[in-house]
Amino acid sequence: MGIDFAVFERLVDLSTRFQPTGRTVMLGRQAFAIKARHRKLYDEVLRGYGRPEQRFDFLQDDGYSENLLKLLGFGDVETMDFSDYQGATLLHDLNRLPAQELENQFDLIIDGGTTEHVFNIPVALEGLYRMLSPGGRLISVNGLNGWYSHGMYQFTPELVWTFWHRACNCRVHDCRGVPQRPDQGYDHVVFEDPGQTGRRLRLRDKIGPGRTYLVYEIEKTPDSHLPDYALQSDYEAKWQGAANAGQTRLSPDARDPAHRTG
Repeated sequence: MGIDFAVFERLVDLSTRFQPTGRTVMLGRQAFAIKARHRKLYDEVLRGYGRPEQRFDFLQDDGYSENLLKLLGFGDVETMDFSDYQGATLLHDLNRLPAQELENQFDLIIDGGTTEHVFNIPVALEGLYRMLSPGGRLISVNGLNGWYSHGMYQFTPELVWTFWHRACNCRVHDCRGVPQRPDQGYDHVVFEDPGQTGRRLRLRDKIGPGRTYLVYEIEKTPDSHLPDYALQSDYEAKWQGAANAGQTRLSPDARDPAHRTG
C-alpha cells in the first residue's frame, strides 16, 4: 500500500507516544513518497506534533521508508515479506505461524497494508500476536472501505475490538477510520468498543464513499493471551442476554421436579 499522507500523519502521532527500545519490523517494504498536492500538509503535521524536521528530511533515494521510520524514532527497521524481491531482511509467510525464534521479538510491528493481502487472516493475526514482545505495539493500516479488489479483504473495527481487545486482552490505544485523501471532505472517526453497548457500530454517513483506512494500534500486555475463539460483540450480548433471561424465567422451584404440581 505504501506510506501516503494519511499513514504519515498516524505514524507521526505514534512517534510522540511510543518509542520502541527493541526491534521494529515492517510487514512488506513500504514505499514513501510525497504527493505534490499534499506537500504543505506534511509540514503542517510536523509542526502540529512539535517535530523540527521538514518533509524532505524523510525521503530516501530508493523510494522506501526506512529513513522515515528511523527519523521518527522507531529504530533500525527490519522488513518481513514472503519474498526478498524488494530486499526484505526477514522471509516469512504470514499464512503460517512464525518460527519460535521470531516469537516475542518485536517491540513494534508496522502493518502498512499487508495483512489484507494474506489469505489466512486468523493465522496471520495470531502470528503477529506471537511476534510482539510484552509491552510491544502493533500499528495496522488496512482497507476499511473503497479498496475494492485491492486485496483479499477489507476490515472493520469489530475485528479490532473482538479479536485484539476482548479475545486477546490487548490494550487498544487507537481504532479509527481515516480517509486516504485529506480533501475527501470527511474527518477521522474514532471507533468505540461495540461490546460496551451490545450493538453494532453504525458507520453510515460517518465514513465517505472514497478509500478509507482502518487504522488501529494495540499493545500486548503481560495479561494478554491467545483465545480459543472470538465472538462478535452484538451476538455475544444477545446470547448472554438470552441465557440470563432463561435463568430468570425458571425459578429454582420450577426447575425442581419435586416442586412441580398438576
